Amino acid sequence: MKTISRTARQSLVSAAFRAAACVAVVALAACNPTTGPGIPGMRDLRLGAPAGPAAPTDQQADAGEVIGNGAVKIGLVVPLTGANGPSSVGASLRNAAKLAYADSGTNDVTILVKDDRSTPAGAAAATQAAINEGAEIILGPVFATDVKEAGRVARSSSRPVIAFSTDASAAGRGNYLLSFLVEGYVERGVEFAAQKGKKSIAALVPENDYGTLAMAQFQQSAANHGLRVPMIERYKPGASAESVKRLAAARDQFDALFIPEQADAMAAVSKELVANGLDSKKVQIIGTGLWNDSRTLALPALQGAWFTAPENAGFNAFAQRYKAKFGSDPARIATLAYDAVSLAIALSRTQGSQRYSESVLTNPSGFNGADGVFRFRPDGMNERGLSVLEINGGAAKIISPAPRSFTGNGA
Repeated sequence: MKTISRTARQSLVSAAFRAAACVAVVALAACNPTTGPGIPGMRDLRLGAPAGPAAPTDQQADAGEVIGNGAVKIGLVVPLTGANGPSSVGASLRNAAKLAYADSGTNDVTILVKDDRSTPAGAAAATQAAINEGAEIILGPVFATDVKEAGRVARSSSRPVIAFSTDASAAGRGNYLLSFLVEGYVERGVEFAAQKGKKSIAALVPENDYGTLAMAQFQQSAANHGLRVPMIERYKPGASAESVKRLAAARDQFDALFIPEQADAMAAVSKELVANGLDSKKVQIIGTGLWNDSRTLALPALQGAWFTAPENAGFNAFAQRYKAKFGSDPARIATLAYDAVSLAIALSRTQGSQRYSESVLTNPSGFNGADGVFRFRPDGMNERGLSVLEINGGAAKIISPAPRSFTGNGA
């Protein structure tokens, strides 16, 4: 696979990009990949939420901060402010961009930081302002509705977008999602279950946006890997009791149970599972990266359960360096901005006028970043290297490491 440039002095951290010789489109055989951290299933925080107050027009968009003074210009559109004032998430993404710029050792790019004000109109204005100032690629925004507006504006100027939303509906040709997607978590978990000899898998799915996305991928992945799906039980959030009882009554029909539930809701679900004899000693329970949370790891029903997630060492190293530079802890999604900026810088050095073309961004060999290996698909979705972890004794250990590279057209 192809890796992204880093200076040798950061090799100890390796949460990001390898030495300068290992640039974005050099074959992996030329340089060893590194272990990346995980983003524990962060949701698109505004999925389905109402939009905030109206944002300024293109003419009213503020000039924003500028990082560097090189000839290649990169737009970074992030929510620096919202309806209630400054956004710590936006500030963390901006700081991560500064860290990536410093780590790259480059002086040949300019990063144009624009505040989308946490609204779709603000994202459109910020994107247009960055393009007006010469941005060749847009990094961000975070929220799905904002990404769609940024993509609309960017497409009109033939500029690609690498965004941070977890909502697959925001993806599209030229609109690439760098975040960890529920689809990837589900595919990895179902694939691993099939590899371990599971034959029939049921699902217990909350009636919410995340559950609906997870269920659709679950059905597709189960079919792709030859697993039978005898039943899918959906329940209103906080009211899983009847669905769990029906699953327990059909216990002999499946040997695995998929539950794409949030960490804060799993305590109630776990209680129902235990009451109905559906703990992981009797059926293999499988979750997503949302379970990478101390509240979930301690639940009785989930001791022995599996979930999929990136590996954490890289993020921990990144967070230490971030805190040393900025005096605070980064938001969990800060590595997305770090990786996006590092990729954009590396491609600007190695790919000439084609640096942000579709063929370069969707190269099937992919890239290696702070969050592990990743590659963009032509439809704007991504594939990432994820590990499978098993919960035991209130902790999680890796039982299937994340892949370090992509081979051919599959991981």
